[in-house]
Amino acid sequence: MSVTVFEVNSAVERLWPLTGVAEWDAPGLISGDPAAIVAHLHLAVDAVSDTVDEAIAIGADLLLVHHPLLMRGVTSVAEDRPKGALLARLIRAQCALIAAHTNADVVATGTSAAFANVLGLVNQRALVQGTPGLPNIGFGRVGTLPEHVSLGTLARQLSVLLPATAGGIRVSGEYDAPISTVALCGGAGDSLLTNAEVLAADVYITSDLRHHPASEFREAARLNAGPALIDVSHWASEWLWLPTAAAELQLALPQLTITVSDLRTDPWDFVVTQ
Repeated sequence: MSVTVFEVNSAVERLWPLTGVAEWDAPGLISGDPAAIVAHLHLAVDAVSDTVDEAIAIGADLLLVHHPLLMRGVTSVAEDRPKGALLARLIRAQCALIAAHTNADVVATGTSAAFANVLGLVNQRALVQGTPGLPNIGFGRVGTLPEHVSLGTLARQLSVLLPATAGGIRVSGEYDAPISTVALCGGAGDSLLTNAEVLAADVYITSDLRHHPASEFREAARLNAGPALIDVSHWASEWLWLPTAAAELQLALPQLTITVSDLRTDPWDFVVTQ
């Protein structure tokens, strides 16, 4: 039995309901004919030239990404502009494009949950709960490690558990500090630096931490015996969700061939340490 783009998008919205979308976000069907037939669905974190080329090369009919290609205002999709060039290539190849972003962050099996599961956190709950009475629905995760480790050991574990990137793992805190309670947010999470669960944890793991918020958090932690910070690749932290998403989609749409991109779409290629 054939499956259409519309039916895939409906399954996506059942797995990751649009009721969970942040007001600034723009997930959903981005391009493609809703009536077109889908036999092969390919997953990636980002719609960039490498993943678009990969999807087309393997004959995918639909590329499902985490980050919306058109999240902010666009006044032109001319092919001499990056977004226009990507859309044109997808349309010519008859490969539709769908994004599941914050709606895939907040569900019980979403991006931060996948990250927390890889770390083996127990007694998990959302940092920002979105639905009363459902502690696993919302942004971020907090939980307890199966056994205490040092901050340095945890950072080294992350370097193995996460896909490798040029930026590696950046840490603020004493190497030997004992870690039990971990708060984390897959992707950019500096908006949660003042969250009560974050401040009560031993460490907060997230991505894209800027100088001033990180510096102020570090000073507050020194003054009040607060948590350490670990900054990891945005792409790597969210790539961990793709296998879970693929498995859920395969259950919902068993007729489809579903593949996951291993291509690194972290924007940094190399680093020079000093």
